[in-house]
Amino acid sequence: MKSSTLIVKNARQVLTMRSDQDGPRTREHMEDVGIIEDGAVAVSEGKIVAAGKTKEVLGQIKIDDKTNVINASNKVVLPGFVDCHTHPVFAATREEEFEMRIKGRPYQEIAAAGGGIKSSVRTLRVASKQELVELTLPRLDRMMSYGTTTIEAKSGYGLSLDDEIKMLEVIEELNRLHPIDLIPTFLGAHEIPEEYKDRRDEYIRLIVEKMIPEVAKRKLAVFCDIFCEKGVFDIEESRKILGAAKGHGLKLKLHADQLTALGGSKLAAELGAVSADHLEFIDDEGIEMMKQAGVIGVLLPGACFGLGMTEYPPARKMIDQGLPVALATDFNPGSSMTESMPMILSMACLMMKMSPAEALVASTINSAHAVDSAEEVGSIEVGKKADLVIWNVQDYREIPYHYGVNLVHQVIKKRGIFPQDEGANKG
Repeated sequence: MKSSTLIVKNARQVLTMRSDQDGPRTREHMEDVGIIEDGAVAVSEGKIVAAGKTKEVLGQIKIDDKTNVINASNKVVLPGFVDCHTHPVFAATREEEFEMRIKGRPYQEIAAAGGGIKSSVRTLRVASKQELVELTLPRLDRMMSYGTTTIEAKSGYGLSLDDEIKMLEVIEELNRLHPIDLIPTFLGAHEIPEEYKDRRDEYIRLIVEKMIPEVAKRKLAVFCDIFCEKGVFDIEESRKILGAAKGHGLKLKLHADQLTALGGSKLAAELGAVSADHLEFIDDEGIEMMKQAGVIGVLLPGACFGLGMTEYPPARKMIDQGLPVALATDFNPGSSMTESMPMILSMACLMMKMSPAEALVASTINSAHAVDSAEEVGSIEVGKKADLVIWNVQDYREIPYHYGVNLVHQVIKKRGIFPQDEGANKG
């Protein structure tokens, strides 16, 4: 019999996210959550060793005095959320811009007047690494409290060699300090910094010739991202920067077709990016090109909501046409100030007409593929990390349905249980 350090048993539902489709889920496979009624999951040293009906799992697992047993009766067990697009490291919030937008000033106008990303750049540059670590840790705590166990974390508020490196070093330190796994992304091409506003070609050269080689040499990032948008980086500039990143071994992501139909989705397909994110203004050709190139569409309804937009990504069309989609918070101080993946699921269902099953697949196994980590996380399968979330619901559809509250009972991550409830952890 297999030994186990932890068993979660008697769950009303275990959603494994297993499917007979390899790779990211598409079309009808996004409805397949791999549900097990009266389910159990056994864990040994942080890895899943068995998952199935409670009776079956208990029949193949050795339980002794050292085995922690959690009775999940009348609860639902899911893999931890993979939040595949976040900007968690920043020095100051921007609630004044939130009020400006409510009073009618558009984001583009606020940014042109020195707000937006440039505001976050100014405050981050004067913050120390230690200050940024201390500011970000509580944000990660909140993310995990809502069921997130892995995030992609971007730089992009430094916009100088030293400050972009500082941000990536902060992400590296947070990875050591916090249970959440952070996958680092270099986003030096987030905006043209104020000091280069009349010398944008020089800034692009700085990214290509100094920043990318240094980041790659020091292995500070897995991905390179870019804000490919009108008024920021155009298609040719984006192609140049991403080409340099690819040449240095970085995987590619794009902020694409968020505010205009510029064609970033098509560039993502051309370059073989892992994902193209936002996609509010993607067209049919962009959807087809991404599908053929194997690019995942990462949808960020929180940014639409936070900016008061009426245009949400055409998720229904993407899914129906066979494009794999993922969901993420886009957590950032400007447009999506939320650490809550469950709230994103509610938005996906209500505003983009995704079913609860599709939303959960998009935020677990598909979002794991969007950060190229599906071999380790995103589903409950033998050999994968035991990133598990126990929910105080009896049906998984309650998670997006009962919005605006935290329904998480416990999070299991890196051999820890959060919060630790001794009364619930035996028997």
